[in-house]
Amino acid sequence: MDMDDGYSRSDPRGGRTDALLGTIASLSSELLADVLAGAPAGVGLLDAELRWIYANSAFLETTGLEPARLLNRPVAATPFAADLPTISRVLADADSREANSGTATGWHVRYRRLEADGQVIGVVAAVTPSPTGHQRELDQARRRLALQAAAAERIGTTLDVDITCIELAELTVPAMADVAIVEVMPHEFVDRGQIGQGGLVGQGGQGGQGGQGGLAGQGGPPEAPRMRRAALACTPELRRRLGPLALPGASIRPGADSAVARSLAEGRLVVGNLLSDDELADWAESRETLAAYKLADIDSVLAVPLSARGRLVGVMTLARSRGTSKGFTEDDAVLIQDLADRAAVSVENARQYADSQSVTLELQRALLVEPGRPHSNLEVAARYRPSGNRALVGGDWYEIVRLPFGRTLLVMGDVMGHGVEAAVDMSIYRSAIRDAGGMDLPPHGILRHLDTLIARDESARPATCLLGVADPNRGRWTFASAGHLPPALFVADRPTELVTVPTGPPLGTGLGGYEQVIVDLREDQVLLIYTDGLVERRGEDIDVSLARLAALPLPASGGLEDLLDDALRLVAPPAIEDDIAILAARATPRT
Repeated sequence: MDMDDGYSRSDPRGGRTDALLGTIASLSSELLADVLAGAPAGVGLLDAELRWIYANSAFLETTGLEPARLLNRPVAATPFAADLPTISRVLADADSREANSGTATGWHVRYRRLEADGQVIGVVAAVTPSPTGHQRELDQARRRLALQAAAAERIGTTLDVDITCIELAELTVPAMADVAIVEVMPHEFVDRGQIGQGGLVGQGGQGGQGGQGGLAGQGGPPEAPRMRRAALACTPELRRRLGPLALPGASIRPGADSAVARSLAEGRLVVGNLLSDDELADWAESRETLAAYKLADIDSVLAVPLSARGRLVGVMTLARSRGTSKGFTEDDAVLIQDLADRAAVSVENARQYADSQSVTLELQRALLVEPGRPHSNLEVAARYRPSGNRALVGGDWYEIVRLPFGRTLLVMGDVMGHGVEAAVDMSIYRSAIRDAGGMDLPPHGILRHLDTLIARDESARPATCLLGVADPNRGRWTFASAGHLPPALFVADRPTELVTVPTGPPLGTGLGGYEQVIVDLREDQVLLIYTDGLVERRGEDIDVSLARLAALPLPASGGLEDLLDDALRLVAPPAIEDDIAILAARATPRT
């Protein structure tokens, strides 16, 4: 890239830069152009496509930017990225506007649209030098508030550890760094307290504030744990030059003298500015990281622990390329530490949520692993699918109970709500169903019994439930429903039948009023019962959802496991927002 006095000479648009500058010169004379170049006020120019094409010396000095980090770059790829909405409005309506460029810069910019012969040709930016003294403190406070606002809006939008780390990394690039890496600790270190607020715990005590690499403990520095790389962000210019860098998902053990190991050991932010090649070799986390840093011409590295509620849950590493800045300043460190503290809380919340969800899911699976077995005259297959990451698993369940005379009771239920409580209530319903099955009651009688029993427990959650008694010897199904969706019967070369079952209130209301219906059972038909997570879609009427199920040509022949695969693939919504329990049954051929 050729540059002269802050001008970009590498113009891929065939001279548009020269045309723009020529227009300015024609309007203001060569003398004014010379004055502009030597003026103490910072002035920069953007073309109509919002790409920086000129910056005078005062502009570069005020912002602390090197020409290589500004010229020929679009606004979005520079530290002015946060001003893009403001600049776009200036370009659209010609009103002058002021903005704070990003959350980590500290300068003020006023933008004004440039026009020539009635055409919009770009935007001029006037930069105010960084304030000092009391005004500097006020400005720093504003920047911290702006950073907190940006972090609150963009970090922690989901309760997913990896997504939260990605949001953190992307917030820092390019405003604060050219490369951002976020890594999280293994659960055993966080949960067992091997990492404390002061740093890694050594054999003789806890890490604390010390000298470079000062790890506490009589047994010497503890070895840094292997960490999982959760997020990586970089500027577009560096994307192809970071090939050797380990990607998200990789397991990394930091070198003993690396910035990451030092920050973990001391429990604080560490910075290495304008590093030599030998120094960079020590500060890089691994050989692969060093190779990538050299390709990207990195010379400044910052590592900051992610600490929340007295625990270190991860670490963020920021790096800047040679010539793009003079290294991380004290103001940068204050802002980055504030960001790390706030982001760490979101990461820890996501980690605790994942742990809670894992416990609930394991409980749910444990309660569903051993349903009863049908009689030999009935073939059955069942599946349970938990919801996605945005909601805890719920109380969807199924059960199989042998009845006398070759009959089998098939049950599908859905406890209202989510979480551990719903899963526990589900186990209560299953136990009650098994007990009621031993009474040899008809399906609607079982529902009446359950409704009365559950209504006595004020803490129990209501549940919908569908009962189906398979009686292959007599060739009939008997169904009864407590607020549940209808069963579906599939027969080869015939339309799918959604059985109309009189629907009573959910169990636990104490209202009763359940009825049963009897339909023919054929050896060539398959029964499908399910919970609402299989068919329902947000904002869609349930009748439309059921019609879609009925219209699908699910196979009545072949394996039942294959039928369940097809049902989940063709019927279930792409993003599972609620638990799904599904059961298929078919009478076995008589021999």
